Amino acid sequence: MGIRGEVRGWWDRGRVLAAAHPLLVDIGVALLVQGAMTMPFLVPRAPGLPPATWAAYGLSTLTVVPLVWRRRAPLAVLFAMLGTSLLYRLTVDGPGQPLPYAGLVVTYTIAALAGPTRRLVAGLVLVVAVPVGVWLNTRSARELTFSVFVFAAAYVFGRLTDARQRAHRVEAEQAAARERARIAREMHDVLSHAVSLMIVQAEAGPVAVRAAPERAEAAFDAISATGRDAMAQLRHMLGVLRDGTEGDGTAPREPQPGLAALPGLLDRVRGSGLDVVYRTAGDTGPVADGVGVTVYRVVQEALTNAVRHAEAQTVTVELMWRRSELEVAVIDDGRGAQAVSRRGGHGLVGIRERAAAHGGDAVAGPGADGHGFEVRVRIPLSAAAEVGT
Repeated sequence: MGIRGEVRGWWDRGRVLAAAHPLLVDIGVALLVQGAMTMPFLVPRAPGLPPATWAAYGLSTLTVVPLVWRRRAPLAVLFAMLGTSLLYRLTVDGPGQPLPYAGLVVTYTIAALAGPTRRLVAGLVLVVAVPVGVWLNTRSARELTFSVFVFAAAYVFGRLTDARQRAHRVEAEQAAARERARIAREMHDVLSHAVSLMIVQAEAGPVAVRAAPERAEAAFDAISATGRDAMAQLRHMLGVLRDGTEGDGTAPREPQPGLAALPGLLDRVRGSGLDVVYRTAGDTGPVADGVGVTVYRVVQEALTNAVRHAEAQTVTVELMWRRSELEVAVIDDGRGAQAVSRRGGHGLVGIRERAAAHGGDAVAGPGADGHGFEVRVRIPLSAAAEVGT
């Protein structure tokens, strides 16, 4: 496992270096092709055959040199390669090659990188050039069949490479879209919760100043604490956005709030004057980080709705661990059905999306007796563990 990891590390670093310096890659490819084409000049020739000359070797080198520009001008490289190959065949009697190395590299490059028009032009040129090359060499059906096969294989491999690169780009774009949606949802939850609590506390402040100054001081302290917490979370999320556009994208993220942060959240809501009861049931235990974030955000959004819309006096937050799932319930004693239409915004949609991301579900509506409002989210713990890893 250690050797495989080391090899994978070298491979990944090589890919990064190749992506950063494509010209070096093209020079390396040209040198490899030149090495392969040099072999027939080093092997002793059979008696009766003309000796390999420097002129023949020089022409074979001219066939390879254009590969250095294969990415920038693939069609020009193709025509240059065909011209030098024809000149080699007509003017010198040099060693033959077991494979048309330069032609295969150019064909692969055009198939992988060029647009449809250039691919069509290259295809028409090769349809003519391959039979002509066979006619000038052996004029055998065997060589013609072999040449057609290897050039077709090079083209197919090039198209497969293009398809794989396109799939990777689409996957990267989808991942970026999911990340933007996640950050937008997080920002909605943070801002909606913080602003709602601050508005409630600010509206109660003037009344408290006249009736109970000590409560007014507590309300202003709660406004300050809520604002600082919101600013801290927003800085974390904006830091993620900044790290996604600078460097290699591997900078560590600040941890998102989870189950351990719930008591602080409930205390801030209590500061707005709402009585919050917190209960747990079942065999409590650690959960995946992603699940902890989801539970925190679900409770945060449900409490925000209770503060903004329900006119509730008491809210009960329950976390119930069962054998295979975790259920979160937030129940208030507010206006219930009268406030349902005002709760149909992005908040409840976000709660359902968060639950679905872990293979669970969410329901929201009036309480069991028709009074108040409740939000219930069910998360399968086995699926949640897989998502959180």
